[in-house]
Amino acid sequence: MNFLDRLTPLMARLFLVVLFPFSALDKMIHWNAAMEQATSSFLPGGAVLLVLAMIIELVCPLCILLQRYDRLAAFVLAGFCVVTAVLYHPFWNFPGLIDGSGEQALSHFWDFLKNFGLAGGLMYVVLGARTAPLSAVMRAPLASGADKVGND
Repeated sequence: MNFLDRLTPLMARLFLVVLFPFSALDKMIHWNAAMEQATSSFLPGGAVLLVLAMIIELVCPLCILLQRYDRLAAFVLAGFCVVTAVLYHPFWNFPGLIDGSGEQALSHFWDFLKNFGLAGGLMYVVLGARTAPLSAVMRAPLASGADKVGND
C-alpha cells in the first residue's frame, strides 16, 4: 500500500468533518446570534443546547479523524445533523421556495439538505465502510463501489 493509499481515507474523513470545528468557533465568536438561533425552536435551555452543540462539534470530528470511538462519534454527529436540520432549518415555514423568490426559504432548504448529506456521509463511518485503495480506484475508475476493485 503506497502513501496515497494510506492518506486518502484520512483526507476523506477530514473533508467530511472539517466544517464542524469552524462551526463551533463561529458559535463562540458570535454567541448572541448563535443563542438567538438556539432559542428559536421549541426546545428549552438555549445556552445548554449551544454548549452541547459546541462540544459535539469539537470532540466528535477529532474522534473521527483519530479513529478513536469513531463510529459512536459519527453516529452522534449524524444525529446532530438531522436534529439541526429539522429544528433549525424549517424551509417549509418560509414562502417563495418553489418560485425562488424566498431568500430565507432557499437558504434554509440548502442548509437542510447539506445537513442530511453530511449525515449520510457520517453513516458510512458508523457502518464501518471500508475504502478501496486509491491505486485500485485509479486502475478501475468506472467500477461501482459494490464491485471488488482489489486491495493492494
